[in-house]
Amino acid sequence: MDAGADEIKRVHVIVEGHVQGVGFRYFTVEQARRLGLSGWVRNLPSGAVEAEAEGPREDLLTFLELLEEGPAGAYVRRVRPEWLPPIGGEAGFRVRIYD
Repeated sequence: MDAGADEIKRVHVIVEGHVQGVGFRYFTVEQARRLGLSGWVRNLPSGAVEAEAEGPREDLLTFLELLEEGPAGAYVRRVRPEWLPPIGGEAGFRVRIYD
């Protein structure tokens, strides 16, 4: 196992493709909660989905792989992750309304 596998990280991700109107946000919430991640997901006016998740690096890598697959009915063209320092203090994973 990689020595940094349990290191807490945060990832900001933009998912592009046919990802709105197919349950993608709720799929994202389900996967994040299953992995024990904290953060949020929301639709963007561009038609993409945006999310931020925080947790152990290995779990975040699994999360990104799941986002590349998406739910049935979705077509994921591209997943663009950006690694960030963790912020902590966030509990759970939720859907946000675009603000």
